Amino acid sequence: MSVPPSTPHDDLPLLARARASMPGGVSSPVRAFGAVQGDPPFVVRGEGAQLFDRSGKRYVDLVGSWGPLILGHAHPAVVEAVQRTAADGLSFGATCEAEVELAEAILRRFPFADRVRFTSSGTEAVMSALRLARGATGRDRVVKFEGCYHGHFDALLVKGGSGLATFGTPSSGGVPEAFTALTEVLPLDDEAAASALFADKGSEIACVVIEPMPANAGLLEQRQAFLEHLRSLCDEHGALLLFDEVISGFRVAPGGMTERSGIRPDLVTVGKIVGGGMPVGAFMGSENVMELLAPNGPVYHAGTLSGNPLAMAAGRATLAQLDEPGVYATLEARGARLEQGWRASLDKHGLPAGIARVGSVLWLSLQPGPPPRAFHLVGEDGPRIYSRLHPAMLERGLWMAPSAYEVAFVSTAHSEADIDEAIAAFDAALGAVLTEAPA
Repeated sequence: MSVPPSTPHDDLPLLARARASMPGGVSSPVRAFGAVQGDPPFVVRGEGAQLFDRSGKRYVDLVGSWGPLILGHAHPAVVEAVQRTAADGLSFGATCEAEVELAEAILRRFPFADRVRFTSSGTEAVMSALRLARGATGRDRVVKFEGCYHGHFDALLVKGGSGLATFGTPSSGGVPEAFTALTEVLPLDDEAAASALFADKGSEIACVVIEPMPANAGLLEQRQAFLEHLRSLCDEHGALLLFDEVISGFRVAPGGMTERSGIRPDLVTVGKIVGGGMPVGAFMGSENVMELLAPNGPVYHAGTLSGNPLAMAAGRATLAQLDEPGVYATLEARGARLEQGWRASLDKHGLPAGIARVGSVLWLSLQPGPPPRAFHLVGEDGPRIYSRLHPAMLERGLWMAPSAYEVAFVSTAHSEADIDEAIAAFDAALGAVLTEAPA
């Protein structure tokens, strides 16, 4: 099968302009479609569960702006809240009422926490939470896990996902090794490795940071026992446990994986959904830890656009919609329907593969056996298959992430008909790819 370019012919001049004015033609690397065949279409509009490109082509969207759009595109309540707020001003650099309301709404969902501080992104939230953990413990060393991504700041750009390199070595140019020298990297799903590290360096460790539902290098669902083991190690050695819930927060339950697991972390970071599609992040914790932040304590954090009124209004409107009865049951049902359809298609075409799913988050594990729980177990064949599958899905109107390591998101805007359309597009694309000769 010959797959036509994903970018319409009349988009090529615009793509050339983009590449002439922005590195790779994008503002975030994965959008360049470097891991899949074809060039990226230019999106002009989103409505509900659908995206539209410049040629007018419609797609069923399973990316949802990489997770924030749990209500779908341009939800009327969110749009109205932003428009109403924008009429009074775009930024104040001062505290606003919506900021207080959103803080209260977040803390109701994460009852372990007493205080929350807003930021402008998930990256900034994790960066600031780690600084706070170091300030609270008086220690310097932090622990992260291979395949978990916590933003693009220097100290954690180590083994954050696909193609990232050796232990303790920065996985980005421009990051001195000294900046990651105090970052320890462990494999996921390995209690023995975690115990060994704490036995050796436990008195130096300020914080263990983990995505309790790792979803940036595949959906690497973790065992309850492993997460509980980390909690115990932190308690024993006086370290703080940080759950990075930028993706899972408000997505898999009102209180994210913190609620689902029943584990009490010391700090939690959130983003994406909490801004309703606007740029936002936040970190939260107990009073005795959070009160170490300036202006009350010695740990500095600031941001001109932190608590921006538009983001606060969008987040508050989004969480209000998620409070409606049956929302999470609907998300579970739609996610299950998509999983069942994809599984049936994989079986039909005889492709040995699996699907990982937690609620409305799904990942195609294009390798034999159950989906892995650790990044080093993610094989190389899956990305090769996906690089051929992606343009075939795009051609058939299914908008999926342009990376084999990224997950799919279902929103409340996805109807059963939308899910069935996504299943049919996947089935047709898979059939076409598996019958063509490999490139």
